[in-house]
Amino acid sequence: MTALEEFNKTIDQHEEWIKRLTNSEREALFVAERDGEIAGFIMFQSPDRKRAAHTGTFGIMISKEHRDQGLGKLLLKTLLDWAEKHPLIEKVSLAVFSTNERAIALYKKFGFIEEGRKVNEVKFGENEYADDILMYKSVK
Repeated sequence: MTALEEFNKTIDQHEEWIKRLTNSEREALFVAERDGEIAGFIMFQSPDRKRAAHTGTFGIMISKEHRDQGLGKLLLKTLLDWAEKHPLIEKVSLAVFSTNERAIALYKKFGFIEEGRKVNEVKFGENEYADDILMYKSVK
């Protein structure tokens, strides 16, 4: 839901975020590289709360110039393979804009199910809204 002008973290902040994800027992970061540059990534974050430690949410980003090349499918498959083998993770969740029909179709193809909606959660402009669709997949 972040707007372009809100991407203002420093390099040090990004490095800390990457270290936290890669050093965590229940979190992960997978990166797709093409021709020596980052083409996209998928990250999985799991809450510290004991009763929710079996769950987590992911976010995925593919750069515009690398879309329509199967990277989203590859990254999602990599994450789900990791989650299925992970001894603690049982449920993988996500939130996606209702306007992102291609992503929704991909998630459904991988077995994700809609479990709820935040109606008009995102405002793009004057009288222009999208729902935030909450989806999940059980991996155990």
